[in-house]
Amino acid sequence: MIPSWIRIGAVTFLIALGSFLITPRDVKWFARLSRPRWLVFEPLIPLIWTVVFIGGAASADVVWQKNPGSLITWLIMALYLLVEIITVAYIPIMLRFRSLKAGEVLGLMGLILAVVLAICVLPISLMAVLLLLPYLVWTPIGTYTTEELKELNPQDA
Repeated sequence: MIPSWIRIGAVTFLIALGSFLITPRDVKWFARLSRPRWLVFEPLIPLIWTVVFIGGAASADVVWQKNPGSLITWLIMALYLLVEIITVAYIPIMLRFRSLKAGEVLGLMGLILAVVLAICVLPISLMAVLLLLPYLVWTPIGTYTTEELKELNPQDA
């Protein structure tokens, strides 16, 4: 039998591949946008998201290990899945529609759902909640950055 951490990691990885729906034309649009002067950490964003996704997958595995296969656990796994799908959809949808507002909406949805997830997970495992902290810290930063991009690029909002 395949261990749960491998199954959860594989699902996380497969969904993350959705970010490859980005085309070079979409990237050119984003690259030409004006950025805030304080956005010096942009080259680190892929590494940050890697840490966020690993934390989310590890959190899901901790929850799964507490009560594998129960209805509640499956519902929480569905919530983890929804949070990841929304998170991965942020870039392709924002770029495909050339809409910073779409990215901001998805960022806020992801944050709200992640807070709900953390509340649901808290009675099960404090460690699982702590593993969600990178997401809970980074998502507001990313969403705020998108808001700042909208202010600097009103024609692309």
